[in-house]
Amino acid sequence: MNSLLIMAGGASSRMKRSLGKSKLSESEKKIAQSVHKTLIPLGREQKPLIFHLISNAVAVGYSDIYLITSSENEAFQKHIGKEKSHNTYAGAQVHFVIQYIPKGREKPLGTADAIEQALKQYPELQNQTFTICNGDNLYSRDVFEQLLKERKAPNALISYARSALNFSDERLVSFAILDIDSQGYLKAIIEKPNSKTIEKYRDHLGEIRVSMNIFSFFGKQLYPYLKDCPIHPERNEKELPEAIKLLNENEPNQIKCFGIKEHILDLTSAEDIASFDAL
Repeated sequence: MNSLLIMAGGASSRMKRSLGKSKLSESEKKIAQSVHKTLIPLGREQKPLIFHLISNAVAVGYSDIYLITSSENEAFQKHIGKEKSHNTYAGAQVHFVIQYIPKGREKPLGTADAIEQALKQYPELQNQTFTICNGDNLYSRDVFEQLLKERKAPNALISYARSALNFSDERLVSFAILDIDSQGYLKAIIEKPNSKTIEKYRDHLGEIRVSMNIFSFFGKQLYPYLKDCPIHPERNEKELPEAIKLLNENEPNQIKCFGIKEHILDLTSAEDIASFDAL
């Protein structure tokens, strides 16, 4: 079984804040305001991002999708299916993972917690190799296919060439960059580096490699690091990159980096909606 864990994300607050200044029509703004951003109708077919994302994964062999949402996920249930698991959608079996908020908190505990809860709610994942990705990026079929190929390393990630990402400089500087050794193994993930730091990490091709948050992990190896992931002192969340950092420090040469040179469609703000018009 080829499994994909999609982190649908929170309430799309950044998207909704940007609607007022966007060039969208009033009817488009109203739709975008009323639903989670991954459910906004896009492109010529007016299919939502979650449909295109799952379709790309299914096209190369993924069969089971674990969609991580909040407990207030009625819109996802209405669009995808009302069952806890085995909803048929876009050619896949979709299973819902609910990221519950711990007592004493108002917001979820972060992305590492989201994956940990997925592995608790579906323990079979702890004995599988699966892919993890964000729900607001449209990863290509080539990317998904790369992570399904046989490899010696138990874990992997996709490293994007920064030169091929057609984002503004403002957005690019917010992305984490990757330090990769000569054998293609991950050395470190550097979050939000400054311009001087970035230049230190050009690879042998002169490229700066960027993480767009798509990974492949063996559940049993990742799980302890999700459980033990510390809470970030400023953001007050357990973050997946930190869990990956701990795994990489304790068990080096376990995460292979596969380079790709292509743009990725991203749905962060209202202005991004137009970039999906060709779909």
